[in-house]
Amino acid sequence: MLIKVLAFIVAMGVLVAFHEWGHYRMAVACRVKVLRFSIGFGRVIWRYKPKHPRPGLEDCEYVISAVPLGGYVRMLNEQDGPVAAHERHLAFNAQSVGKRALIVAAGPVANLVLAVLLYSAVNWIGVNEPRAILAPPAAGSLAERVGLRAGDVVERAALDDASLGELRSFDDLRWLVTRGALEGKDLQLSVRRDGGALAPVTLPLAQLRIQDPTPELFQRAGIDAPQMPPVLGQVMAGGAAAKAGLKEGDRVVAVNAQPVTDAGQLRGLIKAANQPQAPAQQWQVEREGQTLRLAVLPDVVQDAGARIGRVGAYIGAAPDMTVVRYGVFAGLAQGAQKTWEMSALTLRMMARMVIGEASLKNISGPLTIADYAGKSASIGLTPFLTFMGLLSVSLGVLNLLPIPVLDGGHLMYYLWEAVRGKPLTDVWLERLQKGGLAILLLMMSLAMFNDLSRYLLPWFTA
Repeated sequence: MLIKVLAFIVAMGVLVAFHEWGHYRMAVACRVKVLRFSIGFGRVIWRYKPKHPRPGLEDCEYVISAVPLGGYVRMLNEQDGPVAAHERHLAFNAQSVGKRALIVAAGPVANLVLAVLLYSAVNWIGVNEPRAILAPPAAGSLAERVGLRAGDVVERAALDDASLGELRSFDDLRWLVTRGALEGKDLQLSVRRDGGALAPVTLPLAQLRIQDPTPELFQRAGIDAPQMPPVLGQVMAGGAAAKAGLKEGDRVVAVNAQPVTDAGQLRGLIKAANQPQAPAQQWQVEREGQTLRLAVLPDVVQDAGARIGRVGAYIGAAPDMTVVRYGVFAGLAQGAQKTWEMSALTLRMMARMVIGEASLKNISGPLTIADYAGKSASIGLTPFLTFMGLLSVSLGVLNLLPIPVLDGGHLMYYLWEAVRGKPLTDVWLERLQKGGLAILLLMMSLAMFNDLSRYLLPWFTA
């Protein structure tokens, strides 16, 4: 729990600080006086103001407030109170509509720039990821229907008619599958089998017609997990594996004369042995250069209301891994591309939720964010940076939406003012602000409801 809280505070603190820094720096660049730079809302718990500030623009107070769910930059503004005549030219409201738009847009843009830097940092550091070697496709999946099979190595890929690009890892393949399914595009693959020549394969993802990126997507596509050697890990004393004489390090070659090439396939065969009176499975195992034939009778247990077989051993060795790392410029280019793709996907998912094509359960609140922040931080630095990049993209895109109260809503006002030559009337401004606040409160309530449904409701229904 502590790591979740700390990871959440760090993630939100960095993202909010960068967002508000964008507003602050653009305000100073546009010759607007900034009075306060705050990270968080509510009661001030820390403040700093230079003892000898430079007069004019740099006379700013920096504070950290108690509620780490946002922040603000308070600028000199006649709408907030009287402004001395000699400082009126430094007030926000006295600036041209173009300067005001730049100041408002700088916050979300700063979040998108931060996402580029975070994704680039991950590319520069390098990530140890599974190679794009396929496990056996699920029966009836798209991959099975187009002839893909266990051990196939996917080396190049592209959506629709785009040029095939190098595929560095299985994670890259899953990302393309996600995009293709959501965008209704087929995936073009270049596959190498048994060390032979590359062969073109088209995965018709447009047929899936999915609404949400759920785990079911990968099962239907047949690109669920990388190939993992069917090697036994720890064998529990008293379990079916131990009783049959199996040992850690044994490699399973066949079960009931059916060849086994993947750990997931082996787990499926074990789970399928769910009848109490079923005969023992005949396993062919390789151990230290020798081939053994052992009779294994899985234990039948209840799991999530279903009856499955278990042998009491860890199944599967680590997949074939590769280090994905880019140089300075290539990493930066990849970071920018990832930010663009994530921004487009975020907008597309938001639009689908509005028109009812995607579930509103995709909206997450602080509990979900804290949970994922803690999980990613516990795995390592690069997963945490990747999570922060995703969160920064979401924050930037959300704030650019034309919803009153958000930055995008203010940009909508300024567009109206630029076209009409005069600002919105106070009456319409008040109406729109109330409407925007209602929409924002509705989104926050829905996010909290989804959070409570995910994390608290299971406690009462278990």
